[in-house]
Amino acid sequence: MSIAPFGFATAGTIRFGRGLRSEAAPWALARGRRILVVRSASVAAADDLVRALSGGAAVEVVTARGEPDLPGLTALCADARAFGPDLIVAIGGGAVLDTGKALAALIPAPHGALRYLEVVGEGRPLDAPPLPLLAIPTTAGTGTEVTRNAVIGIPEAGRKVSLRDARLYPALALIDPELAALCPRPVALASGLDAVVQVIEPFVSRRATPMTDALCRDAIPRGLSALRHVVEGRDAWDDMTLTSLMGGLALANAGLGAVHGLAGVIGGLTGAAHGAICGAALVPILRANRSALPEGGEGRARIDWVIDRITEVYGGLDGLQAWARDQGLPRLSDLGVTAANRAHIAQEARHSSSYAANPVDLGEAALIAALEQG
Repeated sequence: MSIAPFGFATAGTIRFGRGLRSEAAPWALARGRRILVVRSASVAAADDLVRALSGGAAVEVVTARGEPDLPGLTALCADARAFGPDLIVAIGGGAVLDTGKALAALIPAPHGALRYLEVVGEGRPLDAPPLPLLAIPTTAGTGTEVTRNAVIGIPEAGRKVSLRDARLYPALALIDPELAALCPRPVALASGLDAVVQVIEPFVSRRATPMTDALCRDAIPRGLSALRHVVEGRDAWDDMTLTSLMGGLALANAGLGAVHGLAGVIGGLTGAAHGAICGAALVPILRANRSALPEGGEGRARIDWVIDRITEVYGGLDGLQAWARDQGLPRLSDLGVTAANRAHIAQEARHSSSYAANPVDLGEAALIAALEQG
């Protein structure tokens, strides 16, 4: 049986393990003399990193607050260009890493951001190579430390879209599970659900490859079990952060699906947390995909395999949904999805780059039904 051609791309180097955050400053100082640090306000490890970098380089610090949007990035770019960084270090959750990646792309760019943005802009490749980036995640969810896009909010369009380029992979992704273990429980729930979705969607994606299958077949049961452990207060952070990493690797090479297609639209409209949206939409979309895929086909078999893994940990799709809600996950209706905007969300989601990899085109009616059930 022949194997369809495929490729695989990721960060220049990946380092995973407890305590490895100590490698960040030496690596950065060996490569830059003017370093822009993009950080979360609440991550104590960022303070230590800034101090270590300041001993050997000129350092400018940007504290990222909330998910990046285009007006905020435009202002940050103006300030950063005046500083003239030759390297960016981003330490924080997914929004912080997206901010760092966007700045790495836009600081050297000779044109405005809309030239490069998908959906609302021209979606062109970058005209200049992005600055090298060291990405250090402090949550276990997005996997953005190993992807080639940054998600940016466009307030006037009510959308979140991607700035995407093959050169936007970080030069080094440094994943230390001890950092994720410090995040608050609601963040662990939302980001952990995002991590689980991001290994399920590439596995059922129409663009799945043998490489991404290998990652996801390990990460799906690992992540489902780890999610329950960390949210309920037991230590499974190595497994949770590894699941997040594998999700980033898989989605960058196999795409996502309808859950993320909906999440990009809902997040842009309402400002709701991305992981919470994905967690609420997962079960309804799994059901919708299973119903739409032909019995006996590979797509249906993949969905059934995923449901079997969910059943082993949560007792079934209903069990996963009930557990997540018991742990505090909001319904989609609590996140700003209403009867009045469901049709608009469904229509817009079908035009998103994430939705294009869904195993089947669900159609507007099925997406509206999923929004009602989430």
